[in-house]
Amino acid sequence: MKNKLSLSSYTAIGFMLFALFFGAGNLIFPAQLGQYAGSSLWPAAIGFLITGVGLPLLGILAMAFSGSRNLQELASRVHPAYGIFFTALLYLSIGPFFAAPRTGTVAFEVGIAPFVGEGSQQIGLLIFSIIFFAIALLFSLYPAKIVDNIGKILAPGLVVLLLVLLVMAFVNPMGSMGTPQEGYTSGAFMTGFLEGYNTMDALASLVFAIIVINVIRSMGVTSKGEILSATAKSGSIAIALLGIIYLGIAYMGSTSTGALGLFETGGPVLSGAASYYFGTVGSVLLAVVIILACLTTAIGLITANAEYFHTLLPKLSYKTLVVFFSVITFVIANFGLANIIAFSIPVLMFLYPLAIVLMLLAFLSPLFNDARMVYVSTIGVTLLISTFDGLKALSGSLGVEFGWMTPIISFYENALPLYNQGLGWLIPALVVIAITGVIAHLQHKVETVNA
Repeated sequence: MKNKLSLSSYTAIGFMLFALFFGAGNLIFPAQLGQYAGSSLWPAAIGFLITGVGLPLLGILAMAFSGSRNLQELASRVHPAYGIFFTALLYLSIGPFFAAPRTGTVAFEVGIAPFVGEGSQQIGLLIFSIIFFAIALLFSLYPAKIVDNIGKILAPGLVVLLLVLLVMAFVNPMGSMGTPQEGYTSGAFMTGFLEGYNTMDALASLVFAIIVINVIRSMGVTSKGEILSATAKSGSIAIALLGIIYLGIAYMGSTSTGALGLFETGGPVLSGAASYYFGTVGSVLLAVVIILACLTTAIGLITANAEYFHTLLPKLSYKTLVVFFSVITFVIANFGLANIIAFSIPVLMFLYPLAIVLMLLAFLSPLFNDARMVYVSTIGVTLLISTFDGLKALSGSLGVEFGWMTPIISFYENALPLYNQGLGWLIPALVVIAITGVIAHLQHKVETVNA
């Protein structure tokens, strides 16, 4: 039995975790942030790093600290039904609803769109996504080591390619930082903070953490303290790499508007920069690597969803679920990247507060002896606020006013600190944890004395 791992083991696990997080979709959000933030880049980037890098590390540590076997077990501390609801919605969000379709649209926008005429983009996306998701379907039906091996080669390949591109962007910027767009002229930090939700890495961390913990256990580490320590060290390597790449891409985006123009999404920024610095060869090389990286991510997300829902609904076979999720993913991908991002925001505004609060409760749980009362009341209060945050974002995405919500939203705006910054749930959740935590602690003391 080992208590400590070597530095090379931490590094290997850290790179594995980085490869899990590093879906090519993550490249588009810092690029878009850079373009829209312009000269307000640094406060926006700090906000983005807190949610895009800090929260995923917190999620991994929360799972290791909780000792739960999986996310559903941790979420079931609220209630078994909530455990299924929250876990299923999280899997669907990082799978067929948003993140998996995004793999196809990002691969198309970065790799294929620059070579397709302006009027043929929609038919181009359709043809490309049929081929892309057909390949993903085949590999998901028969999961083989080949996908893992391709991923192990591709992740470092993509990183090297990106680093070359980012070094060029620093040494020879395309231009000066652009003018900040709406949302970044004032309040750039909070806009960046909420933009970090789009990476979905904090949600994914609650699923990926178990993979990391199992690898650490397989290396002979068994004590809870050492598992937590090894998870923290490996996680720090992964998120440091992510953070460096995010900052580099955001800087490249902020200096690109003069040369490339302002884009609706971050995809064309990468292909434009590759073309700017390295011509057609650069564009083609980036296209090939990103398409393959997106493909391995799509396969991973489809198989993860099929495996989870097969355990939930054993009557549905794994292969049936793979086909079902592949078809849904393909259909959603054809709505285009901008629409996928627009409609993911309401779900993320609903899910993220619940995920963050669950992480906090996992860490604080020993203080209130895992009392269900604290979990139920805190998640209940967060749910009341995040549900309306999600609906408010949905009305914005649809361009439709939900009149019945107006009195509730105006009450929240007046009563809740930080509500207009998208963090209205934070103070109420902390207050409820404090009050119910003290009650639970006192109840436990009384029960111990009477026992």
